[in-house]
Amino acid sequence: MAESEPGRRGGLEPLSKERVAAALDARGSHYLEDEDGDLYGFWDGCLFYFFVMGRYNEILQVRGTWWGRLSDDQYDAALRATNDWNLQKIWPKAYARVDDGEVRIVAEVSVDYEHDLTDAQLGQHLNCALGTTGNFFDQLNETFAVEAAIARAEFERD
Repeated sequence: MAESEPGRRGGLEPLSKERVAAALDARGSHYLEDEDGDLYGFWDGCLFYFFVMGRYNEILQVRGTWWGRLSDDQYDAALRATNDWNLQKIWPKAYARVDDGEVRIVAEVSVDYEHDLTDAQLGQHLNCALGTTGNFFDQLNETFAVEAAIARAEFERD
């Protein structure tokens, strides 16, 4: 059995914000860093954050917020849309919440990398999170077509 490089176990390395940034760079993604040091960007007008969290920075969570704005009287419809998704799909976990009188729909893909991960696994996590969340948001764009069209026009104007 061949020896690994010192500090490496078969290509496994600890999760870090720097590795997430490098993986996003490798994808050609455009992203920013907020005042808390969290990475974020927009994919198809929707806001995504890339959180490295946990006691030992071992959890990667990709959290996307759908761009449509729903009034609080649409909460039940948003809840049905997220529950239907969660019943049928593994990823992302989706939920609706009321924030300042508006319903926000959020989707998350979280994985615990306590035992480290390879660059390929990190890339796969990002692909899965962005791809499956994009599919969910496409479904929301159909379900809430008017609100999605308004959000798209506002996003394109800015």
